[in-house]
Amino acid sequence: MQAVILAGGKGTRLRPFTTSLPKPLVPVGDKPILEILLRRLKRQGFREIIISTGHLAELIEAYFGNGKRWGLRIRYVREDKPLHTAGALRLIRGLAPHFLVINGDILTDMDFKDLVRAHLRAKAWATLAVTQRESRVDYGVIRTQPDGCLSEYIEKPAYQYLVSMGINVFNRRAVNLIKPGEALGIPELALRLKAAGRKVFCKRSSDQWLDIGRPDDYEAAQTLVEKNTL
Repeated sequence: MQAVILAGGKGTRLRPFTTSLPKPLVPVGDKPILEILLRRLKRQGFREIIISTGHLAELIEAYFGNGKRWGLRIRYVREDKPLHTAGALRLIRGLAPHFLVINGDILTDMDFKDLVRAHLRAKAWATLAVTQRESRVDYGVIRTQPDGCLSEYIEKPAYQYLVSMGINVFNRRAVNLIKPGEALGIPELALRLKAAGRKVFCKRSSDQWLDIGRPDDYEAAQTLVEKNTL
């Protein structure tokens, strides 16, 4: 199976860690984030890895090389200019008919093969892994009627919603909707596919998931790795 890892971002939310290191090389425990991800992909049967690089690309390429050290085949595409999360896919030659795309700063215990199977069963052009999150408002929320009179008064409500996990599966034909050299994000590609009448499936997940680009999640990841729970 084939996986594309998006590792071209500057990691501005993790500064000063990312001033001299690309975000995928920031350590969690005694290993870089990206190495932890590669080891999980290997255990789940992925053998071909394509890493899209940009910021400090030479450091990522020097550390991981051709992947032989991990029993993987790794190759790279380098963005000369930022192409965002989907635009980089247009640079890749030899994409599999269906391939996994994952952000290089994600830590999760998800079964990626199960996500691929769900994608194939759905006969989708794209499958987005999503998980539920909750936001609490620390104020009393007021809703009014058109005449300005009170309609509702909700004290510190909590709202639940689905968020993208940065883990996706694409049909190779979806890449044709990206113009050569176009800077495009995966959210825009998903909406473009939907507008074209192509099926975009959302697979709900309750798996453990941390976005290491967020300082709070980065600190949580350190604790979980120390306890061997991730």
